[in-house]
Amino acid sequence: MLQFDVLIIGSGLAGQSLALRLAESHSVALITKRHLEDGASAWAQGGIAAVVDPMDSIEAHMRDTHVAGAGLCDDNATRFVVEHGREAVQWLADQGVPFTPAEEGPLHMHLTREGGHSHRRIVHVADATGAAVQRTLTEKVRSHPRIHVFEHHVAVDLITGHKLGQAERGCLGAYILDTTTSQVETFAARTTVLATGGAGKVYLCTTNPDTATGDGIAMAWRAGCRVANMEFIQFHPTCLYHPQAKSFLISEAVRGEGGVLRLPDGTRFMPGHDPRAELAPRDIVARAIDYEMKKHGLDCVYLDITHRSPEFIHEHFPNIQATCLELGIDITREPIPVMPAAHFTCGGVLTDLRARTDLRGLHAIGETACTGLHGANRLASNSLLECVVFGEAAAQDIEAHPRPMPEALPGWDESQVTDADEQVVIAHNWDELRRFMWDYVGIVRTNKRLQRAEHRIALLEREIDEFYANFRVSNDLIELRNLVVSAELIVQSALNRRESRGLHYSLDYPDTLPDGRPTILENPRWPNGVHRWSEPG
Repeated sequence: MLQFDVLIIGSGLAGQSLALRLAESHSVALITKRHLEDGASAWAQGGIAAVVDPMDSIEAHMRDTHVAGAGLCDDNATRFVVEHGREAVQWLADQGVPFTPAEEGPLHMHLTREGGHSHRRIVHVADATGAAVQRTLTEKVRSHPRIHVFEHHVAVDLITGHKLGQAERGCLGAYILDTTTSQVETFAARTTVLATGGAGKVYLCTTNPDTATGDGIAMAWRAGCRVANMEFIQFHPTCLYHPQAKSFLISEAVRGEGGVLRLPDGTRFMPGHDPRAELAPRDIVARAIDYEMKKHGLDCVYLDITHRSPEFIHEHFPNIQATCLELGIDITREPIPVMPAAHFTCGGVLTDLRARTDLRGLHAIGETACTGLHGANRLASNSLLECVVFGEAAAQDIEAHPRPMPEALPGWDESQVTDADEQVVIAHNWDELRRFMWDYVGIVRTNKRLQRAEHRIALLEREIDEFYANFRVSNDLIELRNLVVSAELIVQSALNRRESRGLHYSLDYPDTLPDGRPTILENPRWPNGVHRWSEPG
């Protein structure tokens, strides 16, 4: 049994920022499925939204967030994040993140604008902000003596006192599979933090890395935590459409800097869908593209930035330009073929403003969590901000409420299982799940499609549970098990919402109700309140 003060599962911006904040006074285990650099944070191109310009305001940023969130953003969470925006950016700059500079202005950082924002407030590192942030923090994490990095490790499940029949019913750690040895190890911790990202891989087309399989959401759900707003899956409107490009994102900032969307014949179509045209929030742009593709029988539409100078394009979008050039697309001369793809999980494990879940000793941060900030649709560049702000909130809460180290925990029991006889079962189920989720639970939904998905998920769950009970765990089996749980939560949440709001658009319920309420699911296998925190802490 390995023991640490804090066990952090996930190594994106949320997990790494928390590890760095705690490591001076805590022993920290940082679990990552592949390498430290492989999380979704490194794929973020746009930047970090923060009020740093005197012409901008907290109220304006909050208003933009609420408008994008379609009336479902939690006001306290929104204010909490926005008010800590400048502080979060300054912390990242202090760590050495090389934000694109400006000769004058606040913090001497260049500010860009993205869809849904009323002001220029996006600090960035050219068009590869996430990669720069991740690279900077990774260097510090690797060199810190109190942060123990476990690469090629994947969490199997949380260990709870309730499962072990103990009086302390909170989270005690997790079982972790070392994928290099195929051995499951027991990690005990005073506090466990889920920072595993979203569930984009539940869909056939996604901008997410292969590791985004809803692990933290599924583990928390199985442990008795509530989840919220899982029906709100953000589809990024502009994923590069090319047979040799896997999940390459064309940044929101391309439209923010004047890029326009066109049909193959050159017709611009966004003004006919929304008065904000290309600067409308992502759900509106994605739905418009989906509509035009289906109406005209298209595989993609085109994003045109050719009216800007080659020098401007190279300065602002060097990574996008270079990648497209490798594929034979010169974005200074020709438009970029794009299509929508699943991008961000707005819902997740329900947390409070201290990043605490329903389970004592368990926090959740980043895309895994549902803090209430994003509501029914995430405003561009609020996600990296949320990671840093709630990483700090979790650190403060963990330091303020120390917990005892768990006593001896039982090891992983493999006495009743054997090696899997046919891996093809996992591969087939994985493919089937992602395809019917794309077809039935995509940008536009109907009750009939959702019910078909619900039926298929129930069948898959039975097959996967039987497989899990009889065979040794593997990375693919763990991820498939978590994806099916995530899919079930998305479908159940969508069926519960009898309106169209934000990212959830139903042909059966096209109107938006006057009173927006979050969708909160409770696992029926757990009695209400069995794990709930008592105040304070």
